[in-house]
Amino acid sequence: MNPTSSHKIKGRSTANDVFITPIEIAKQQINLHNINEGELWLDPCRNNEEGSYYKNFPNGVSKDWCEIIENKDFFEYNYKPDVICANPPYSIIDKWIQKTLELCPREFSLLIGIGNLTTKRIELIENCGYGISKIKMLKINKLYGLSSIILFEKNKKSIIEYDRKVYRV
Repeated sequence: MNPTSSHKIKGRSTANDVFITPIEIAKQQINLHNINEGELWLDPCRNNEEGSYYKNFPNGVSKDWCEIIENKDFFEYNYKPDVICANPPYSIIDKWIQKTLELCPREFSLLIGIGNLTTKRIELIENCGYGISKIKMLKINKLYGLSSIILFEKNKKSIIEYDRKVYRV
């Protein structure tokens, strides 16, 4: 009997956070953004010379990138991008979100497993002045479970509501 994907992931001793975003999905994520000519767009984990996001950023925007294996670490990035478009490493997602919030972009999107969209993370992001303006659900082979592309915009009311009360039934 083969263990399921979730059992394989839970049982591994080191994280494997390198999942190259398919170009078709990167384009869908990019297209969720509001495009303003001249703005700076950041691909925080380009992964190769062109990058799924980087090479598909819209015409008319300035582009920048980070890639740890090329000694350009996102956590040391100090410029102010207007847009961040990423498929973050899931093993350090909280640290990733915190760094994104420190950079204070106009908007940012994350490709994450739906289970990573926790109330605690939503509250952290909302407390920094961002609301969820769009969510796109999709199933990506080789990624664990249902994935979502979530667009967060500065000074926007979130499209979702949540209730932190625990109901006893």
